Amino acid sequence: MTRKKPTVSDLRVLKGRGQLTMLFVRTLDGAAAAEEAGIEIVSAPPDQVSHPDYRGVAPSLFTMTGMDHRSAGTRDDYLRFASKMLKSGADAIYSSGSVATIRFLADEHIPVVGHVGLVPSRHTFTGGFRAVGKTAAGAQAMLDEVRAYEAAGAFAVEIEVVPVEVAKAISQRVGILLWSMGPGAGCDAQYLFSEDILGENRGHMPRHAKVYRNFAAEHDRLQRERVAAYAEFIADVASGALPQDRHVVKMDAAELAVFLKELT
Repeated sequence: MTRKKPTVSDLRVLKGRGQLTMLFVRTLDGAAAAEEAGIEIVSAPPDQVSHPDYRGVAPSLFTMTGMDHRSAGTRDDYLRFASKMLKSGADAIYSSGSVATIRFLADEHIPVVGHVGLVPSRHTFTGGFRAVGKTAAGAQAMLDEVRAYEAAGAFAVEIEVVPVEVAKAISQRVGILLWSMGPGAGCDAQYLFSEDILGENRGHMPRHAKVYRNFAAEHDRLQRERVAAYAEFIADVASGALPQDRHVVKMDAAELAVFLKELT
């Protein structure tokens, strides 16, 4: 049975009824795999969402895309970007911008998602890449921030690397959807990066990530096979083993004789 792609309204109805699954995917293959596996929500780069084949491989994935607000230019530029993405097939726009920026987009009826907790573009204000909201004052400030995003018109916020108790308490006290990257199961969607799940990440592995496959080892194996194949090609050319008769086209003997006779 073909799944129906959810709308913002559909997702809002699911608030507090359990956790949806959400992935960040960078490729069409990743989106196709998410579709086939049954993932509900994905975030993907703009060039993937706008690819002419994207909706063909991901017809039912609720898809969020975005850009770093620091690269967006003016708010009007940001609005043009958001509108272009929605017309290209996105269902929502992620914004790491301020509450005022969220309000600007939401006032133009852009389905917009904010970000609280550890926000990479703002990490200097929270002491680096570390958990946020570990004190009572910090937790209250985060609740206030989530409520501000909700009042501004965002329908969801990504909440990243926040104590599980804080995220759960906030989720129970707001109507906005919370998409959890690290704060546990008390939110409305569990969000991980595809490269972490697949073991493609060769750097720091986030505490909240779970590795299900070892694609890095497979990539290494394929690279060794690639180098070996290239080396064998070089050796075949050097020895004359390539090309063989089956790799080339030959001329009819009679035509060849005429051609050679008439050569000047």
